[in-house]
Amino acid sequence: MRQNRLGWGVLAALLLGQTAAFGQVAGALFPAEGELGRQIRAMVAEPGVSRAHWGVAVTALDGTPIFGLNEAQYFQPASNAKMFTTSAALALLGPEKTYTTRVVGRGVFSGDTTLKGDLVLVGDGDANLSGRAIPYLAPKDRPKKVPSDTPVDPLRYLAEMADQVVATGLNTVEGDVVGDDMLFPWDPYAADWAVDDLVWGYGAPVSALTINDNQLAVTVRPGTVAGGAPSVEVVPAAPAYYTIDASGLTTGAAKSGSHVQMERAVGSRVLRIYGTIATDAVADDEEIAIHDPAEYGAMALKGMLEARGVTVTGVARAAHRLPTEAAGFLKASDPSPEARKMWDKGSGLSQTLGGIACSEFDPLLQGPSVRVLAKHQSVPLKDDLVVTNKVSQNLHAELFLQQVSRRYTCSPSRVEGAKVVRELLERDVAINPDDFVFFDGSGLSGHDLVTPRAVAQLLVWTSKQRWFEDWKKSLPIGGEDGSLAARFPKEPLKDHVFAKTGTLGEARALSGYVIGASGKTVVFSVMVGSHTPRTAADREVMDRIVGAIAAAN
Repeated sequence: MRQNRLGWGVLAALLLGQTAAFGQVAGALFPAEGELGRQIRAMVAEPGVSRAHWGVAVTALDGTPIFGLNEAQYFQPASNAKMFTTSAALALLGPEKTYTTRVVGRGVFSGDTTLKGDLVLVGDGDANLSGRAIPYLAPKDRPKKVPSDTPVDPLRYLAEMADQVVATGLNTVEGDVVGDDMLFPWDPYAADWAVDDLVWGYGAPVSALTINDNQLAVTVRPGTVAGGAPSVEVVPAAPAYYTIDASGLTTGAAKSGSHVQMERAVGSRVLRIYGTIATDAVADDEEIAIHDPAEYGAMALKGMLEARGVTVTGVARAAHRLPTEAAGFLKASDPSPEARKMWDKGSGLSQTLGGIACSEFDPLLQGPSVRVLAKHQSVPLKDDLVVTNKVSQNLHAELFLQQVSRRYTCSPSRVEGAKVVRELLERDVAINPDDFVFFDGSGLSGHDLVTPRAVAQLLVWTSKQRWFEDWKKSLPIGGEDGSLAARFPKEPLKDHVFAKTGTLGEARALSGYVIGASGKTVVFSVMVGSHTPRTAADREVMDRIVGAIAAAN
């Protein structure tokens, strides 16, 4: 504690000043001057960052405005959008919400041994059918790996369900193995996701049947001599979902540098790898999106069953439900009739947690000839929420959006989810409806827009909710974990910044809470648009702004 006080003293000596407070966030005027204002304006006017568009909103924890710069102007939130999605999910679904993936037989059973029909892997929107360790641990708390450690199987939960199927006595399937993601419409990419993002894991398609974050790990290792063939490893190795074309990939001389590229045409099952990798280079590790996760899940389960002695006469295939809403996101800003019924009944959407009564859309489970053979229950929502915000997991945020629509509408979809979130933000949080536009749940869409004051208002509102501690635990901590592990590494800011990062093209954001020199917590949102490409100068200034905010409060 003594070191912290000394650190704050140094910062305070450099960044003196106290700013007057004016009213509440909603509709209030943010003071623009004072010593803190002069410091921030000087920082954003520095030559390396002055061409960018800057927005800053700072408030007390009770919402009293402290400083504003372009706080009512639009910025791309990038992954700051996840704060809106995850807080809405926690408010509307509850921290203990879980989901159950099932394997069902659909057809005619001959005793326990034979199914004349299809074996169906039914997705329920679980984001964590993977090898990920949960609960999330900060780097310093993770057990040290040793060479003898066995890697965690990314398909371990599918393997467990395959064991459950075999344990029922089933040994013959006279039909197909089907990956069913029909709970949500097959609308894998949100509006304005860039086509060159879709090959990578962070742009993986959204599916109610999500397997290993809908991505594969691809590792390229150099050969021993220049001109030789490098090695390419794909994990999981089975099923072999992509054909690997590495004919254009070679090993270069030591210290020649590495330039490895991977590309896949949308809809293609061929992954092309080309370029060079130096003989002394470390391995090139990439995460590649799975084009059709439901199909992949069916292929994986079929292979596991056959390896366990089950005969499958048919093929592995996917069952999708195509979207039927032609207007799409033109209606994303419309009211949600179902959600508004919740307000008509009570005190607010975030106080209901009940959702509405409607039948699940799951035609593959309709009818008497259905038998559940295996199932897996997800971790609680609060644990997945930590993963989502700490590592900024796009796919999980998109699934939260879909799950919200599932609970509060009878036609779950990305559009309906956005409408429910909008209702929450307008009605419960009281954010000006013109202060935000969200086309997805993750912030990967280039159409998303938000004002810094709206972000600050959300942060003030979350701090007053009964589930706030669960949500705050999900935010990266400066100098400790998540996307802030390498930022704010020194006192007095280390362990005193709890914030969500955001990066998309030439947009960047950092918003959250900081413990100031006085010991009080302050809310901040710093956003930048159109910064100079291929530079981190704006991020460095952003961190200095947070330091100034902390020292002045």
